[in-house]
Amino acid sequence: MTEFTPLPALAGGVLIGLSGALMLLGMGRIAGVSGIIGSAIREPGAGAWRWCFLAGLMLGAAVYVMSAGAPVVVTIDASTATLVVGGLLVGIGTRMGGGCTSGHGVCGLSRLSLRSLVAVPVFMLSAGVVVFVVRHVPGVGG
Repeated sequence: MTEFTPLPALAGGVLIGLSGALMLLGMGRIAGVSGIIGSAIREPGAGAWRWCFLAGLMLGAAVYVMSAGAPVVVTIDASTATLVVGGLLVGIGTRMGGGCTSGHGVCGLSRLSLRSLVAVPVFMLSAGVVVFVVRHVPGVGG
């Protein structure tokens, strides 16, 4: 995971952008994963397309693993409680921010959404500050 592979990265980016554009043009919907998951859970009968979309995400990952092999195992040095709290905070943040980082970054920026034009730089700045603090402030990082 430390080596940059430009062609697979480019191909993945093109496929993500194409998928978002096709969904917007074909269904008039934004391909925001957090919103699709939230709607599928809150309103189970609101549209089978949501469940198909989510199944396609998992199927795509499975096809990748079968064709390219399993990725390098990543270990996480955090307790279950820390992971649960972190997950809940991410969920709350996506609701407060009106979407997830990828939804704003891929779909929002491409539509020139003002909310996304503000949200994405805030996400990036916040991530940079967190990485700096974890890596360079004594007693904070692992």
